[in-house]
Amino acid sequence: MEELKDREDLLRRVRQGDRDAREEIIRRHRLFIIRVAAAFCKRQIVWNDDEASIALIAFNEALDVFDAGRGIPFPAFARLVIRSRIADYYRKEVQVSVENLKETAVNGRTGAEVALVRFTEAELTSERREEIERYRTLLTRFGLSFKDLVAAAPKHRDARAKLIQVARVLAENHELLGQLLDKKRVPLNELSVLTGVPRKTLERGRRYILAVGLILGRPDEFPHLYSHLKYC
Repeated sequence: MEELKDREDLLRRVRQGDRDAREEIIRRHRLFIIRVAAAFCKRQIVWNDDEASIALIAFNEALDVFDAGRGIPFPAFARLVIRSRIADYYRKEVQVSVENLKETAVNGRTGAEVALVRFTEAELTSERREEIERYRTLLTRFGLSFKDLVAAAPKHRDARAKLIQVARVLAENHELLGQLLDKKRVPLNELSVLTGVPRKTLERGRRYILAVGLILGRPDEFPHLYSHLKYC
């Protein structure tokens, strides 16, 4: 998707020291940052809370050390760094200024570097488990279960690839994606016109298109699931 390609370009520019790119990617992820902090704290977080400031610093640190070559999606890595930094803040149980926290290092490493070292298979498994649970919860709002998806998935690779491409068109079209989220139905007629795929074919694959479209339309919320579909 163009949005993800654009983010990858911004991450590349950040690594090259582009300040404008850093400010832009932070601006685009402000809602993501506050949501991660709130989810970890299990309460509403606003920008003048200490936890929000810590989360923003942690996101900055994640930008500094993120390595796409490790196969970890950036949102998943940033989420872990934010959690790690807020957890450290709570464990210390002292009032630490944001500026001091920014300079704090563990064994000479920044919090993000420590988080990268700690990104064990167990942590990655936990992150994926939480993501799958979020996805399961979202599916229930559309009257679907994982069992339904297994039954709905096309058996043939070509048919599956075609429906994924249709789902990608749905996810990239903000108007159609909005219809899906608001009305809880797949806009089959519009997708047939845009993709050239017969409506009957789309009707048979409706549940699969819906399920895949929800992932492709929310890559930051489902980074691991998205990574499996990214190059399909």
